[in-house]
Amino acid sequence: MNNLIVGVKKFLTNKNTVTVIGVVLAIVILYLGYNMRISQAIDPVTVPYALEEIDPGVQITEDMVGTMEIPRSMADNDTIFTSKADVIDMYSYSDSVIPEGSLFYRRSVVSRDQLSDSIILDYPKGYVLYNLDVDMASTYSNSIYPGNYIDIYLKVQNAVDANNPNGGDDRIMIGKLLENVKVIAVFDSNGNNVFANLDEKTTPAQIIFAVPEEYHILLRKASYLRAYESEIIPVPTAESLEDEPGDVTLSSNDLKNFINNVTAMTEEDLAATQAQ
Repeated sequence: MNNLIVGVKKFLTNKNTVTVIGVVLAIVILYLGYNMRISQAIDPVTVPYALEEIDPGVQITEDMVGTMEIPRSMADNDTIFTSKADVIDMYSYSDSVIPEGSLFYRRSVVSRDQLSDSIILDYPKGYVLYNLDVDMASTYSNSIYPGNYIDIYLKVQNAVDANNPNGGDDRIMIGKLLENVKVIAVFDSNGNNVFANLDEKTTPAQIIFAVPEEYHILLRKASYLRAYESEIIPVPTAESLEDEPGDVTLSSNDLKNFINNVTAMTEEDLAATQAQ
């Protein structure tokens, strides 16, 4: 027995033996690691795919989505959606067609707010869209988001009194014209949704909102008061935090009357004024 133990010790302490054992162990480890990596790569995962061709700007419904198995190595979470629940009720991007049988790529699937043309879906019947020119300063460093509420202020610089042309400086009038106006979209100068890709820093050029026709006409008139150096100013409010945000309302009859007094009135305007 002692001779056997001594023989084993000599065998294990032999440099050649140790080298051979080390090589064998390394091969076994490499083999097992390789097989594990291969198994992980080809291990199938279930992902959603399009059962039919989906046109640009279309809402993705459950009947459009199927599932298939693909190798795990192809299921890149940064590139494709791997959960069916993540694509249902989303939209195909405005410039992308999702082919039948295609996986759902993240660049082609967006939320409703990210659609460049989603403004046509978001304002009440009887309202009219208005696009207000803005910049970084007037949007409070790009802090006005779709879904926010704003108040609309008007600044006008009055002409010198015709009866006293030598008197004083021109007067500036400023006040709140409308309140509880919901922002629908914010676009840059190229017509792209400013908040479609938060990784890209884009400069706002227009905010889009909708107001009743009467107020829409009033805003249009105000924007054309060039002789008075008029300026329409958006001011954010906390109205969107309310459980039931208020409706768009007129805040100043004085401003309304001023605008109407210095612009031509249509027959409809006159009839409406006389009815008040």
